[in-house]
Amino acid sequence: MSGGEVAGILVAVFWAILVSFLALALWRLAQTLKATTRLVAEVTEQAVPLLADASTTVRSARTQLDRVDAIASDVQEVTSNASALSSTVASAFGGPLVKVAAFGYGVRRALGRAEGPAPERVTPRPSRRTVIVGRTVPPARRRKQKD
Repeated sequence: MSGGEVAGILVAVFWAILVSFLALALWRLAQTLKATTRLVAEVTEQAVPLLADASTTVRSARTQLDRVDAIASDVQEVTSNASALSSTVASAFGGPLVKVAAFGYGVRRALGRAEGPAPERVTPRPSRRTVIVGRTVPPARRRKQKD
């Protein structure tokens, strides 16, 4: 056997090994593509119903938000009507009621003075408080004096 024949045999052996490795790599790639195709099919089967459910949920939420918006506008209208009614009642009855209360206070005071001297009023001492950066500290407790 000559050197050229040996070289030809070595090249043929290496070529056979290379083709075998390439065939193995292509076979594994084909298996991976089949598994990926199955996975995509399964995900599609599961995703389509989920998307339909999500669409239904979004429509339902939109309907509920429209209802809440209608309720909020009704509440705002009722609030403005109540405010208007309150101011009307205050203006209609407020003045006369204040006058009646003042008159009653004057009558009680006049009757109280007619009975005798007015009781002595005790004015409370203003409490002294110390402020410490955002806190109010109560005044110190005082001891009771012995009689």
